[in-house]
Amino acid sequence: QVQLVESGGGLVQAGGSLRLSCAASGSIFSFSTMGWYRQAPGKARELVARISSGGTTTYADSVKGRFTISRDNAKNTVYLQMNSLKPEDTAVYYCRLENGAIYYWGKGTLVTVSS
Repeated sequence: QVQLVESGGGLVQAGGSLRLSCAASGSIFSFSTMGWYRQAPGKARELVARISSGGTTTYADSVKGRFTISRDNAKNTVYLQMNSLKPEDTAVYYCRLENGAIYYWGKGTLVTVSS
């Protein structure tokens, strides 16, 4: 069983930065694709960024150039550096581990961007 614990959310002003972290338990982290997703009130959950086990990254168009996903396999942790934050980035951010057909989700961390 894998557990994912997100941290680093909070309240920030527009234009500010936050770094989210997601720590994973278990031994499959380094072999897994990791993703950050977000869900704003009244909206569907959406992909923000993903990073493969080999380090290939994918970003939603809305965050390209502002957010950076990275991973530290020695620490079983994936990060999301968020810069130039906008009010529309306000959401609960979730970490997901993908290993084949198996997915694990964290419980999320709230990011609120004030204008």
